Amino acid sequence: SDTAHLSLFGYDPFRVYTGRGPFEAAGVGLELRKGDVALRCNFATLKNGKVIDRRAGRDEYGLEELAREVSKIKFRDAEIKFKKCAGHRAVLILRGKGLSSRVTDTDPETLNVPPARSRSIDGRPESRKTAAILNEFTRKTEEILSEHVINRRRKLPANVILCRGAGTKPELESFEERYGMNAACVSATTLIKGVCNSIGMKVIDVKGATGHVDSDISKKAKTAINALKKYDFVFLHIKGTDEASHDGDFNSKKEMIERIDREVIGPILEEVKDATIVLTADHSTPISIRQHSADPVPIAILGDVRTDQVDKFTERECSKGGLNRICGIDLMHIILDLSDRAELFGA
Repeated sequence: SDTAHLSLFGYDPFRVYTGRGPFEAAGVGLELRKGDVALRCNFATLKNGKVIDRRAGRDEYGLEELAREVSKIKFRDAEIKFKKCAGHRAVLILRGKGLSSRVTDTDPETLNVPPARSRSIDGRPESRKTAAILNEFTRKTEEILSEHVINRRRKLPANVILCRGAGTKPELESFEERYGMNAACVSATTLIKGVCNSIGMKVIDVKGATGHVDSDISKKAKTAINALKKYDFVFLHIKGTDEASHDGDFNSKKEMIERIDREVIGPILEEVKDATIVLTADHSTPISIRQHSADPVPIAILGDVRTDQVDKFTERECSKGGLNRICGIDLMHIILDLSDRAELFGA
């Protein structure tokens, strides 16, 4: 999701991406220093030493208290900062001398296996040290959380922390410097808020927006519409369809798409005039595999554009349209051109 959004905003992820962790940290307001290593974490469920749920049932009960216990973990040669994010997610920052982000994840990203052991990618002392700290962190979280009273009350215990996406603070040009537009983001998802915050967008929080299928997307749409009075570029992000896909929940995904059509697309088309409107996705998440795939996503642009014959927003129909197939990193150039903001190249 992070690399896809960087690409949609016109930043080449192959050049600027350092890992997922720094964006998760930025999304919860944690400041990274030079040398810090940040990781995205999940509260997860272990049974007999094996991961049976990577998201601890998506149940947030007691996670704030568990996060406070995890944040007390001490290491001799590194300081940690640990903070719960939305849902089952959290952020871990490792701070100290001689650390490296060149380590593998402890999240196995599959079920019925033990947590993965982190290892050095480059074989250097800094990455070996960091991997050892992460492995000890996994052991300590299991030890602390398994005995916590909160987990006796939960349907599925949140009895281990799984980490992934180690990274250091990226150096990114601001969106306004790059495109000459002041920009705002409306999202409830920590990762996306972090990406937008890192490129200087104003992140607008919406009460009732959860990033799940129960999110108040109608209020998010109204917030985005109002933001257009102040900002040149407004990015509205809705997560619920992706969540349903990861859970393999067809009915929830169908209902979420219908809600987006009714509560978001309808009001925007009715109220927003004299603007370029783009509808697309960051990536495909087929229910059949419950994870991200490389399949191309549909895109539709409304405004001062040449029309085509496409009248349905689906993967197959949009592939027949006037845009055909484009790279995500080219989208901002197309938007600039359609909104009369592109500079003439040549004489």
